[in-house]
Amino acid sequence: MVSAGEAVAHGAATIINAIATGRGAAFGVDLWTKARVKLTEDAGVIKGRILSDPNEDTALIEKTALKVLQKFGLENRCGAIVETDSNIPIARGLKSSSTAANAIALATLAAINKKLDDLSVVKLGVAAALEAKVTLTGAFDDACASYFGNVIITNNLKQEIVKRFSIKEPLTVLFHVPKYKAYTAKVDVERFKSFAPQVELAYNAALQGRFWEAMTLNGLIYSVALGYNTALAIEALEAGAIAAGLTGKGPAVAAVVSGKNIESVKDAWQAYKGEIIQAKLNQKKAHILG
Repeated sequence: MVSAGEAVAHGAATIINAIATGRGAAFGVDLWTKARVKLTEDAGVIKGRILSDPNEDTALIEKTALKVLQKFGLENRCGAIVETDSNIPIARGLKSSSTAANAIALATLAAINKKLDDLSVVKLGVAAALEAKVTLTGAFDDACASYFGNVIITNNLKQEIVKRFSIKEPLTVLFHVPKYKAYTAKVDVERFKSFAPQVELAYNAALQGRFWEAMTLNGLIYSVALGYNTALAIEALEAGAIAAGLTGKGPAVAAVVSGKNIESVKDAWQAYKGEIIQAKLNQKKAHILG
């Protein structure tokens, strides 16, 4: 057994939020979370720490590492100290939980010198996220987009990848991120059932490869459902964004932009309180470091 491991996973943003129908889509962005795992002799005890946001709950960290140990029957032989560091703001809709779970699962595998196929790694993180109650649907779409990059369309209920699209265009992703947080566990799922037919239209568009149209439609639907102002997305589109909409359950808004319109979208968002984060589309898989 090795004794320590480190891994990195990249972020993602919403195309289709799966809450209404159980089916979703997301795309990878090059924001990141790194996880470091060191094994201890304190069997079954996982101690987690989030370096980038120390006041956040560490339940996901601990459950993800424990899931990996349990997978190989090691929970009664060792424990772990797990640290994560990230440039992804937590509880804003930027897939911080899915990204962290992927990185932690891989780092734990590295620490115990074991291997699993990619989807098994993703599913361990999804199971941990459900147990930690940081997701309503398991966020399988977000987890896959974080792990594999590019565009991923999924059936979250069956934990199946339905379709993948590679994106070769050098597009930029801008996020408008308010200071306040919105936790997924506090969302009223039943409220979204009446929006399911409209979300289904967006999902079908994504399946046909019209994923940027789908992203915009989905974002408007969920903004209305959650009571968010749609002005940020609309003004981004007016400023030349290819797509714009609420990501996850918010409050962040994402815009996909070609190079010539980056500054125009940023200028349009300056009137709104919050941080603007700039990223690129990601095609890289999550991976073990070192």
